Amino acid sequence: MWGIKQTIATEAPPRGQAPGPRFPLLRPVVRALDLVLPPRCLGCGDLVENQGALCPACWSGITFLAEPQCRRCGLPFAYDETAGDETAGDGTAGSAEGGGLACGACLAEPPPFERARAVMRYDEGSRPLLLGFKHGDRTEAAAPYAAWMARSGRDLMAAAEVVAPVPLHWRRLFSRRYNQAALLARALARRQGLPEVPDLLLRRRATPSQGRLTRSERQRNVAGAFAVNPRRAKLLKGRRLLLVDDVMTTGATVAACSRAALKAGAAAVDVLLLARALRD
Repeated sequence: MWGIKQTIATEAPPRGQAPGPRFPLLRPVVRALDLVLPPRCLGCGDLVENQGALCPACWSGITFLAEPQCRRCGLPFAYDETAGDETAGDGTAGSAEGGGLACGACLAEPPPFERARAVMRYDEGSRPLLLGFKHGDRTEAAAPYAAWMARSGRDLMAAAEVVAPVPLHWRRLFSRRYNQAALLARALARRQGLPEVPDLLLRRRATPSQGRLTRSERQRNVAGAFAVNPRRAKLLKGRRLLLVDDVMTTGATVAACSRAALKAGAAAVDVLLLARALRD
């Protein structure tokens, strides 16, 4: 039932609201379903006005990311208006070369992907949303989350030629029963009318959880862990890939996936995320 409602409601919502019906004639169906399954907040589960919405308390706890950002990794910038200089969120100076500012980390070591954008900061406010979606079977949230991602990554969506998720190893997929990144990728591809290839990338070996690893440990952990599916390689060659994931911490995983895609002939890789961790 939840899936039916989210299939009907897929239009990008206004601030804090749920997606509107894609087909206006089905609005009575949505209203009828609301009587059976009252709309609940994606975060805390309290009753809300529309499906796919957040209650005011959960909405106010989310830190949404917006311009100005690093042109490469999407790190938010803070402006020092007294000095007239732009500095990155970690205090490093940016550069205006290449059509926008770049943070110090991307200047020192450019990532293999061209651009990464995320909807929100991964912190105490957004963690319940992400954990519920990733581990709590809240798969009905994929459509509204994809609507938020499409807004944050509109330039990436416009340039994309093929969409694919960061893959799970088959053992983890078996235990979790679904890949949350694949659900987001499917919803995004449908919005834009783009080809979505859920098995474009393969995780060749199971990697330990990266939750407590340092940046360098994460890089070693995923080195060589991803490859392009040989049966799908021709769908990628010469095309711009939109790589989709739910959360980026250090960027090691999406960087490893990007390298594998570029090695297989992708023209370029952009990364679209629901959330990303930021250094304080």
